[in-house]
Amino acid sequence: MRASPFRSLLYLTVATVVMLAGLALIFGQTVPPQSTRREAARKGPRALGLLELAANGKARLIPITVMFDGKFYDAGSYKASPVPMALERDTVYEAVRTGVSQGLFTVGGAFHRGNAWVADGKWEPVGAAPPKKRPSEPSAPRDDDQDKPPVLRRPGSGAGSESPKPTPPVSPPADTPAATAPEPSPAATPAAPEQSGQDNDNDKDRPVLRRGNQPSPSTKNEPNSTTGMSSRARVGTPNLPTANTGEQRIGGEKPALQMMPAISDAGSSDPRPYSYVVKPAEERQLRTKMLGLASAQIRDRARQLASEDGKAQVRTSSQKNKTPAISSVPPSFEDTQFRIFDLSNANEPVLVLTTKASFPAKSSSGADLYYVALVAREDTSGELHKAFSNVTDSRHLDIQPRLELIDAVDADGDGGELLFRQISDKGSAFVIYRVIGEQLWALFQGTPE
Repeated sequence: MRASPFRSLLYLTVATVVMLAGLALIFGQTVPPQSTRREAARKGPRALGLLELAANGKARLIPITVMFDGKFYDAGSYKASPVPMALERDTVYEAVRTGVSQGLFTVGGAFHRGNAWVADGKWEPVGAAPPKKRPSEPSAPRDDDQDKPPVLRRPGSGAGSESPKPTPPVSPPADTPAATAPEPSPAATPAAPEQSGQDNDNDKDRPVLRRGNQPSPSTKNEPNSTTGMSSRARVGTPNLPTANTGEQRIGGEKPALQMMPAISDAGSSDPRPYSYVVKPAEERQLRTKMLGLASAQIRDRARQLASEDGKAQVRTSSQKNKTPAISSVPPSFEDTQFRIFDLSNANEPVLVLTTKASFPAKSSSGADLYYVALVAREDTSGELHKAFSNVTDSRHLDIQPRLELIDAVDADGDGGELLFRQISDKGSAFVIYRVIGEQLWALFQGTPE
């Protein structure tokens, strides 16, 4: 007795549906949780720079990258004609520290510092005095000089009949029209901004960053300025709380300049804090764990260098006995910087440690100074999992650069990333990493200058 072809077809259809449902369930469970927490990617343009703020209030901006249509470009050369688009006059940057707004920087002019572009301009910190003067301006001058228009609006025929009498005394000065002729001369001054509108950047397809409405008073309009472009953002100081006042340590020493990431985006962007707050005791515990991981990384590097030196130079047995083993000598740390971030705003801490280390002079270490940059994540049981490690030494900076953490910043508008400065014998560059799970992915790698 043969099986019905319709029955076999029905079994085949049911089996296919079951298989597809199982595959959908499996793939749905394997999707990383962070992919659902990140916002929708923006197309840009979105510029990122590093703001250098001196103690006297003078500020300069170093361009880093421009994100447009989901791709990152070197801001020092992107749309340069000859000034890069990121440093065009009246471009407004919002300086942030760990995601919290610190103030606004308006580009005034760009110039070369060595082989790199740098911009100076006007710095307006959060809570500055100029916004407070605006409500007081209309109250003071209008009390004395502008009493007449309110009188005309008041009811009363008697007052209205007497009001024209003061006006005839005003007519005799009208006999001197020469005095009134120079008055239109100040109106000729707005002709200067009209010339600035005749720029060579009239391309409608050219991306536009965040623009300011008022040009910088300390600089003059240049022929290649883009003040003719439409303003897409207000220049007012955002009403956000100030961040911690502690200065970051860049390069291991207390810097004379405060360094903060700065973002310019034509679209609306609400900064969010990326700091992960823990108790002091818990922070010390995590710091100790991170230093333990760093010690292991440094010892591995020291053994590698010692083995290379041993192959290149034969040592006597007496020298080996006098030199203590690397494993028995703990490294001494200096200029340690430990930060904890919540980059995805999902209560998932990301631990970042940068430090310098050295061994005693009598040890068999193959270098004088070691540089460590370590990124780790903590699981629910309190164990640390290394996500990234960069270990180099003072003798091999030409091959392996060292990394200095600048801050956590939203480089593309959909979540926090880690901004590092990469230093080698060739120069310095900027690197942006995104933390995904227990791995770091480079979103942007600059060219050393």
